[in-house]
Amino acid sequence: MLYSMIESAKANGLTPFDYLMHCLQQLSLKPESLEKLLPWNVQLG
Repeated sequence: MLYSMIESAKANGLTPFDYLMHCLQQLSLKPESLEKLLPWNVQLG
């Protein structure tokens, strides 16, 4: 699963480390917001 998340982040122009950190931080705050964390829905700073 981790490999898939990393490759999806790359395919959507995101830095894998930043994307994974963003997901982990957001999931700890709002576990119900999984749809918003898909790589094509995320814009990193």
